[in-house]
Amino acid sequence: MFTDSVELTVSSGKGGQGCVAFRREKFVLNGGPNGGDGGKGGDIWFKCDNNTHTLSHFQRKMHIKADNGRPGEGSNMTGKSGAKKVIIVPPGTQIVDIESGEVIFDMLKDGQEEKFLEGGKGGLGNTHFKSPTNQRPTYAQPGEKGETRAIKLDLKLIADVGLVGFPNVGKSTLISTVSNAKPEIANYEFTTLTPKLGQVNIGDYESFIMADIPGIIGGAHEGKGLGIQFLRHIERTKILLYMVDLGNYRELKEQIEVLREEIASFSDVLAGSKFAIALTRADVVSPDEITDLINSFLEIFALVPSKTSEFNFDDTVPYYIQESAEDELGFNRELPYFIVPISSATHKNIEPLKNALFKLVQSERSQTSRN
Repeated sequence: MFTDSVELTVSSGKGGQGCVAFRREKFVLNGGPNGGDGGKGGDIWFKCDNNTHTLSHFQRKMHIKADNGRPGEGSNMTGKSGAKKVIIVPPGTQIVDIESGEVIFDMLKDGQEEKFLEGGKGGLGNTHFKSPTNQRPTYAQPGEKGETRAIKLDLKLIADVGLVGFPNVGKSTLISTVSNAKPEIANYEFTTLTPKLGQVNIGDYESFIMADIPGIIGGAHEGKGLGIQFLRHIERTKILLYMVDLGNYRELKEQIEVLREEIASFSDVLAGSKFAIALTRADVVSPDEITDLINSFLEIFALVPSKTSEFNFDDTVPYYIQESAEDELGFNRELPYFIVPISSATHKNIEPLKNALFKLVQSERSQTSRN
């Protein structure tokens, strides 16, 4: 079962009790104190692991504790320290303090480790309290208590491109066509119930990550359909690909307007991302009808069809791609980078779509590296 948010209580270990002991050996009269210190309590650590993809293994673990330190022993023997507790989380997990809402750690890279809670110190044994005026101390320190925090783990998948669209518009079919993802595909709405990631390869050495999330309908921010809680999984993406279905009973204008309204209801930052539009299921519409549909769709943005493209889009039907610059990277964020009809079934414009998205990803990566 896919789980993307859990609440936990975590506690570091308590320090061990110091020991009260005295040296007792043959031929040694009135030996002095030799009680050892208690061991240190175990720490709490978080570790990011690529082999973990969900938070479902935390469902039945409401309280995670590190081991306590062991008590000290005679002969100045220090107690064994408690073992640290390492909590394994998938990449993209945020550790959030429930009380303050503060993001404590953002676990992004495989192998990343962060110490969260320090274990309690072990108590001092009675050997530390001897003095000329107190040669037989009969007390030792208790170990310090560990720390306890209530936290929430939020999983937000890490992807370059996020797919957004109504249910059953071809998002899962597209990601299965262009990447190694194998989502469930069926001819009914809300087939996708959990987010999916896929790696899209460009040539032999380049790639980007695409995220597919469950479909969105009007009123999703009010809880209709599956809601918009899954939008958290494209919150990190800088590029959105809106999927608008040419064969849907909903008008094209209605689809794009509802989708953008729902995105804006979830996050102003996400709504301001660079975006492109793929008009799906171009294979089920006649050539004359598809031309009229695309031209009327371009009018929504006050755009005209492009004449040529470096990406070799199919020229048998209209398409649009930005050719001029308004910001430093050459893209006007108020307009889609491109609008193009595609068909995953016939592979119409699929390779050009991958190349166009990769160029957009490259521009975003270069901007991030400069910042």
